Amino acid sequence: MARPEFNYISKDITDKDVLYEDNHLIAVNKRAGDIVQVDDTGDEPLDDKVKRYIAQKYNKPNGAFLGVVHRLDRPVSGVILFAKTSKALERINKMFKAREMHKTYYAIVRKRPQPEAGTLVHYLIKNPQKNVTKAHDKEVPGSQRSELHYKLVGEMDGYYVIEVDPITGRPHQIRVQLSTLGCPIVGDNKYGYPRGSLRKSICLHARRLQFIHPVKNEPIKIVAPLPKDGFWEKFEGLIA
Repeated sequence: MARPEFNYISKDITDKDVLYEDNHLIAVNKRAGDIVQVDDTGDEPLDDKVKRYIAQKYNKPNGAFLGVVHRLDRPVSGVILFAKTSKALERINKMFKAREMHKTYYAIVRKRPQPEAGTLVHYLIKNPQKNVTKAHDKEVPGSQRSELHYKLVGEMDGYYVIEVDPITGRPHQIRVQLSTLGCPIVGDNKYGYPRGSLRKSICLHARRLQFIHPVKNEPIKIVAPLPKDGFWEKFEGLIA
């Protein structure tokens, strides 16, 4: 099963990209290749696109407020949540710090994980100059404890689908921890996969985000459809 590769093309946010919206929050299905906030590439960040979408939709000539509450790595796709009010931003930030936001990812790898389910605990250190995170088995100076649960959900044509529930939210956490398990994510040559993708993507998708609404106090479950790229669709039955 060959994985198609395409060059990254920036696109505006449309109604089809919005997974959830109310007066306080908006969640979109991030495309692999989009950056969440501005960086030194000069590419337009996702938060600016969402601001423009809100301003145009609700006729706000002076622009719209938008708070970034969490991030997804550039090559990762899936659900990402923004705050539309300062009150929601403050409360959601507290919920993330208290680990009250439950995230579920799916990763595609080429090696069957051993064991097929378990908990990974590492101590991570990120090198900001190289934008690479290193995992240590024991605590070292400057490291952050990182924990996730994972399980194998199925196999197809030599590819394995792993469900991941991160307990902590460290930079590149899922990527480096799965690589340390011996299962680098397809396309992630930064963490051990033999080749990368020309479209700046890896096979890691933020599928679900579940939490109690910070203002309405009701349970919210947001699900991001898999990318339509000719590859992910083949695994839809396993993930559904």
